[in-house]
Amino acid sequence: MTVDTAARPIEIKAPVEGRAAEVLTPEALAFLGELHRRFNGRRLELLAARAERQKRYDAGEKPDFLAETAAVRAGDWKVAPIPADLQDRRVEITGPVDRKMIINALNSGARVFMADFEDASSPTWENMIEGQVNLKDRWAGNLGFTDPNTGKSYALKDKVATLIVRPRGWHLPEAHAQVDGQEMSGGLFDFGLYFFHCAKTALAAGSGPYFYLPKMESHLEARLWNDVFVYAQETLGVPVGTIKATVLIETLPAAFEMDEILYELRDHMAGLNCGRWDYIFSFIKRLKAQPDALTPDRAVMGMGSAFLAAYSLKLIQTCHRRGAFAMGGMAAQIPVKGDEAANQAAFAKVRADKEREANNGHDGTWVAHPDLVPVAMEVFDRVMPTPNQLGKLREDVTVTREDLLKVHEGERTEHGLRENIRVGVQYIEAWLRGRGAVPLYNLMEDAATAEISRAQIWQWIRHGAKLNDGRAVTPELFKSLLDEEMAALRQTLPGGAFETGRFAEAIQIFTDMSLSDGFEEFLTLPAYRAL
Repeated sequence: MTVDTAARPIEIKAPVEGRAAEVLTPEALAFLGELHRRFNGRRLELLAARAERQKRYDAGEKPDFLAETAAVRAGDWKVAPIPADLQDRRVEITGPVDRKMIINALNSGARVFMADFEDASSPTWENMIEGQVNLKDRWAGNLGFTDPNTGKSYALKDKVATLIVRPRGWHLPEAHAQVDGQEMSGGLFDFGLYFFHCAKTALAAGSGPYFYLPKMESHLEARLWNDVFVYAQETLGVPVGTIKATVLIETLPAAFEMDEILYELRDHMAGLNCGRWDYIFSFIKRLKAQPDALTPDRAVMGMGSAFLAAYSLKLIQTCHRRGAFAMGGMAAQIPVKGDEAANQAAFAKVRADKEREANNGHDGTWVAHPDLVPVAMEVFDRVMPTPNQLGKLREDVTVTREDLLKVHEGERTEHGLRENIRVGVQYIEAWLRGRGAVPLYNLMEDAATAEISRAQIWQWIRHGAKLNDGRAVTPELFKSLLDEEMAALRQTLPGGAFETGRFAEAIQIFTDMSLSDGFEEFLTLPAYRAL
């Protein structure tokens, strides 16, 4: 251990109560401070580079493969060997980091559980710190829970899922931790605390410090994570290469740099994942000023066609050529209680989606609810009898720049506009109350859904998009439908929930972001200040 606890301390701008002191130790805080001082400057430069590139997109430029990294794409190289407990990832479950959720997910029968400090968690200080305590307890063998309402006890089974942790993306701050007067990166904060407390205990238990990395937009952002990994391992005396990362390809620019991202993280790489909901959001956001990128209703943008099909096939081909795993996308469906026909229809959709993924060559997939684990498992067990499909190279696939930019065909409808309003506002309202994974209309939604909703409304208004009935989408139409949808919610939500919740703030945030002249990069940034 070479952490200097005499270094200038981090200032914690929140109460350190209960068990928070167990993770916010002087040694851990000194480690976080060093991460910030070494890497935050580059993080800010890379975020500025995103903004500069966006100016070019807004002026009409389209994303393309990079000329300067052609040798990396053409080269004959592979990622480092991947540990045994990540060789079979056929079904992964994701969810927030509250204690009961972690236990249920680890016990779910899925091969992997992604504990999410990002889009499935509202980043209140209490949520972020409780999550770190819970994960520390998992590796210490102390993860139990008794529900105070029901008295039911929860404990880990003997055989549980492999744990992977998703820290926040490069864009998100942790306002409650400041170094030299600067807010810390949420990603460095989440990564640093988990790695500091759990890397060695995870290794001793036969696993390791594994991470999912979200929202990256370039190989230079991947290089920054790689440098963070090397520093962290060297500082804490963990062999370099022990960390294994899976990168979510959930931004349009990153789809053009998949080889390069794998290359930058090749000593720490476990695979890439199709983060499809955020990918739709990114496609809209990055091409928002371009009329030929106008999207149809969110519901008709499926993985079997246009830019979504192209990028998923490209991801499989790229990963398998390099010896990395290609993970499929999220099935957000949750059981429909009291309606068996609707429940079976939902599960049939999941089954068809997973069969497409398995037959295409994905090595595994995501589900949001434990009841979907056996549904997805049956498909992958049947189609993929081996631990993975690394041998399925998909050399028959050719994906061009034009394929990656092909917009889905379909109508824009009043129903789609209303759905965006209804789901977007309700998600933000729950997020402001500290909930990041929210069941809405038989789907488990996270922040990506609200991002698509407001981005699509902004895009339709900006371009005066026509609905299938001939009406143009205008600010006036949006406001009229918003008023109607909120009046209906007020009537249908139980027990005065509309009045006692945070709907006024959520409506204001959603309205401002949908109607603003400029386009806010992430709704979670202004919403974070309202937490």
